[in-house]
Amino acid sequence: MGAGASAMEKPKDVERREFLRIAAVSAASAGAVACGGPSSAYRILTRHEAATLTAIADRIIPPDDYPGAGEAGAARFVDRCLAGPYAHWREAYRTGLREIDEASREAHGKPFAELTPDEQDELLMAREETSFFRMVRDHTMQSYYGDPRHGGNPDAISWQMLGVPNPPVRGREHYDLTES
Repeated sequence: MGAGASAMEKPKDVERREFLRIAAVSAASAGAVACGGPSSAYRILTRHEAATLTAIADRIIPPDDYPGAGEAGAARFVDRCLAGPYAHWREAYRTGLREIDEASREAHGKPFAELTPDEQDELLMAREETSFFRMVRDHTMQSYYGDPRHGGNPDAISWQMLGVPNPPVRGREHYDLTES
């Protein structure tokens, strides 16, 4: 190869290096630009939205001897769904959570997640007939009572509470074929 071939390869090397530099910077900063913020466990919801949703879920299914829906991860379930099959409800969640928080600040001077359970109930009861509340209620129920394979009901906690056995997954039950 002559000098011309070497000169032709040089721009590719520069482009490749520049690409690798950009890729490395992008990968390193990806966590900082995620919706939830630096090192957030959420894909779509911000930490504040997740805290508000957790508080709402815990009023829909409150804790007693068993964890409530908030503690059982309803916000994580919804967040995962908003990143996938519920993507079309992202804006409805953002708007609804913002409106609940604004109403809370207007009535009580603080965010919804910081209110007492009675204050939270008061705000939610005034919104029981809204499409946002019905959507959150339905998704909270899906999270808490659904099959853990779908991302909610961690450790089948609601099934334990109800005394329902964890059903085997069809096709995954192991059989002892040595018995006749």
